[in-house]
Amino acid sequence: MFRKLLSLCLGIAITISAQAQNSDKEAVIDSVHKTFTYQSGTISLHSDKAKLTVPKGFKFLDAEQSRRVLVDLWGNPSDVTTEGMLFPEKSGPLTDKSFAFNITYDDMGYVKDEDADEIDYSDLLKDMQAGMDEENAERVKQGYESIHLIGWASEPFYDKDHKVLHWAKELQFGDSASANTLNYDVRILGRSGVMSMNAIASMGELPMVKQHIPVIVNSIMFESGSRYSDFTSGDKLAAMTIGGLVAGKVLAKVGFFALILKFWKVLIAAVVGGFSLIRKFLTGRSTASDVEEEPQV
Repeated sequence: MFRKLLSLCLGIAITISAQAQNSDKEAVIDSVHKTFTYQSGTISLHSDKAKLTVPKGFKFLDAEQSRRVLVDLWGNPSDVTTEGMLFPEKSGPLTDKSFAFNITYDDMGYVKDEDADEIDYSDLLKDMQAGMDEENAERVKQGYESIHLIGWASEPFYDKDHKVLHWAKELQFGDSASANTLNYDVRILGRSGVMSMNAIASMGELPMVKQHIPVIVNSIMFESGSRYSDFTSGDKLAAMTIGGLVAGKVLAKVGFFALILKFWKVLIAAVVGGFSLIRKFLTGRSTASDVEEEPQV
């Protein structure tokens, strides 16, 4: 998918002048941003099991509209999941040099945290890098770019009192010398699952993301009966512990494709009438020239 979109974007860019591109980009970005309705205040999540208090300086996009962003606008597979997204107050899906958090819930069960104080994250990083190198051989064989885990963009930290885990990876795609990708995860543990907030950003936006992590971490709380402390004997147990959450395969992360495709959305949006995904997004109709969806890898 990444290569296909890259080739398509470059092909389109060659056919239009810089002046027309800039004019068209601004028009499309403005049109797209006007299609969204954001919320503030307190939002119920996952069948009222948790609540989000939208932090000051942010705005919330509900699940239905967030799917439009992730699938129709950013080109993610149609099975992507979301409870909604948080955007900075003055930003939108097509704002350059910005970021967003995709919110999801995984009903994996109760995650035991006894191993949290024993994890050597330097050793864990080496194991994860070795695992990705092994996976890359198969990825390249299938025609996809390799993915390299450069290191921790922010070392894992587990707040045992509040049952919140967050960490960030720096990723490189192929042999590209361009800006690396940031994968920042915030996980809030509950009685029967984990609420995740995945930052969609580039490495250059890491300072902005880190600056807001404290308010993001405190923005979601499980309701009474669904909290980590509400666990009782007989409840479903997760197959992984704290170390397992961090070491999970990168490709399994919700928002992964959004992380890749975010870098091409502004170039794609610049071409009015020349790219069917944008036309479909604005009109709600498919066209004969729609880009064919590829399977998730």
